[in-house]
Amino acid sequence: MQTIRLLLVDDHEIVRKGLKTFLEGQPDMQVIAEVGSGQEAIEVVKQEFPDVILMDISMPDMDGLEATRQIKLICPECKVLALTVHADQQYFFNMLEAGAEGYVTKQAASDELIEAVRAAADGYVYLQPPLARWLLDDYKRLSSSTLSEDQLGVKGTSPELNEITEREKQVLTLVAEGYTSKEVGRLLGISPKTVSRHKERIMRKLDIHSCVELVKFAVRTGLISVN
Repeated sequence: MQTIRLLLVDDHEIVRKGLKTFLEGQPDMQVIAEVGSGQEAIEVVKQEFPDVILMDISMPDMDGLEATRQIKLICPECKVLALTVHADQQYFFNMLEAGAEGYVTKQAASDELIEAVRAAADGYVYLQPPLARWLLDDYKRLSSSTLSEDQLGVKGTSPELNEITEREKQVLTLVAEGYTSKEVGRLLGISPKTVSRHKERIMRKLDIHSCVELVKFAVRTGLISVN
């Protein structure tokens, strides 16, 4: 099992200590450093090249947005996961634009944070499902204003859909619509862990690495509508 090397960036020491204790309780995670500002994070990245960086947004000295931009220039392979109190669309889109591979609020369940860290480490983009709905709505809005259904391929069929099972199509549709793993599990009568395994298989089969691609695929193939 490969160890995920983590850098924690948050200006509240008590938050960092709690996160460190929790994350180092996972068999595949190691916190290599913890800092209280974006500038300090950049200095650690230059020396340590962590696998995943848990990045707060609102910090003194240098905020998480600017730190993420600079870190991605220094170490493009370092994965940045925003971990913030801000369930705000502007921060959400700004962090993605800055290069973050994920966005999770501090209100998230502990198992969701673990899933997000592992997803980022594996090269996937993780967006907390309720927040991913913003991405879906934005994509639908842009698609509706620029493309017809025929151009999107919504009314047609895609041979790629033959790659996934009917159950996986159900999971994909609900995930793309912004439902959480727990909500998907409740709707389909399966456990959240089973939902996560389905998601992993879907993304592997379709060679999809982000929620953006997931939403685009679901719209293009007609699993969800742009109307």
